[in-house]
Amino acid sequence: MMQRKLALLVGIGALAILLMLKWEHVITLINGEKASVQFALQPRQQTPTDTITPIPGSRHLMVSAFKDHRLGGAIRVISIICRQELQPLYCVLCANAKADANVDAKADGAPGQCTSFQAKVHQHSDDFGFPFVTSDVLCLSPALQQATRVSITANPYAFHNLTFLSIQNQEVKESFKYNFTVCISNLFGVYNNALQFAQTMEVYKLIGVQRVVIYNTSCGPDVEKILKYYSKEGMLEVVPWPIDKFLKPSTGWSYDLHHGDIHYYGQLTTLNECIYRYMYQSKYLLMNDIDEIIMPYKHANLENLMGILQQQRPNAGVFKIENHIFPKTQFDDSGRFRLPRWRSVPGVNILEHVYREPDRKHVFNPTKVLINPRSVEQTSVHTTLKQFGLVFNVPFDVCRIIHVRVPLQGQLSKDQLFVDKKLWEFEKLLIPSIDRALNESGVL
Repeated sequence: MMQRKLALLVGIGALAILLMLKWEHVITLINGEKASVQFALQPRQQTPTDTITPIPGSRHLMVSAFKDHRLGGAIRVISIICRQELQPLYCVLCANAKADANVDAKADGAPGQCTSFQAKVHQHSDDFGFPFVTSDVLCLSPALQQATRVSITANPYAFHNLTFLSIQNQEVKESFKYNFTVCISNLFGVYNNALQFAQTMEVYKLIGVQRVVIYNTSCGPDVEKILKYYSKEGMLEVVPWPIDKFLKPSTGWSYDLHHGDIHYYGQLTTLNECIYRYMYQSKYLLMNDIDEIIMPYKHANLENLMGILQQQRPNAGVFKIENHIFPKTQFDDSGRFRLPRWRSVPGVNILEHVYREPDRKHVFNPTKVLINPRSVEQTSVHTTLKQFGLVFNVPFDVCRIIHVRVPLQGQLSKDQLFVDKKLWEFEKLLIPSIDRALNESGVL
């Protein structure tokens, strides 16, 4: 019996040695702290629809990877970390043997040289009490410059069956495809407010927005038609967001009130992902909800607005915009935009709601932000968490958010509300464009 056990141990040891030789391990030290392991590997690539990937050996999730040139070329992996199960995580960086300088596209899967070392995990300060929190897993190593793909693992010695993310933002760009992009965090449930969504998209066009990004978990059938219409048109990017396949997402913002694993279907993760996804694609980003419009009131469009604001505040990279409620329970008495052809379309007709609630000086008025993405490192919902430039509070009369929703001051009568018909100024161009979108999408 002892001889059999001895033979088995010898066999296992020999196999381990062969595996080590096969993987071509080379042990070196980085900053005298953690061991780096270099080896040959044929990685498996994340597909475009696999926007969320489990981190092996943990309950954590990774989303996407970007080179951050502001941090010396560090690789930032947007992740979702379980706060209650913190553990060391390891970066596995690979350089494709056939990769060229442009590696934002999918890798071709050819074998390449890989390096593993311990990562640094930075949890974002806003978690609203939920056990899973948006985090940055940072990979810092001299081996970064040639890396085209990265994976994160909790096991530093098991590299098989890893899924790799393409490292985006490989190059700094000074010119941008878009001037203004709207980042809309999440669609979930059976959200089917098709009329308001189409109206809002057409208003965006008229004030200078060229791109809209939506992270979609699920939605109603009519909103699905609108999504397909604007995607085909080229204005909209829909990013699949199957967070409910991995966690129990909350439908609200507070853990004490709504419970669940993660805040609002991972809203904070998608907002931060959008910043890095469009960092070198768009000059500015508007970080607002699907039922909100950041509207210039003293300028014809966003370009004119930001031209003046940036001239007045050249060192600012974050512009906070006040949110103002237009109750969907109060209607314009004239019925001017109560168009019969829109009655069959599900959703709110924002042109009918011209009454605005007064500001309450004793109550916090949440803001949304318009940002230069290259000035922001981390964001929350209503303000940024880490930024490189200054933050400027834009005056209410210069720019504010038109937010048509349920009232917050429902006790007020119509006479106690302000009349705000800003959207009516776009009537001539807006009505035909809404009709066209509803017809061509098949909603009408």
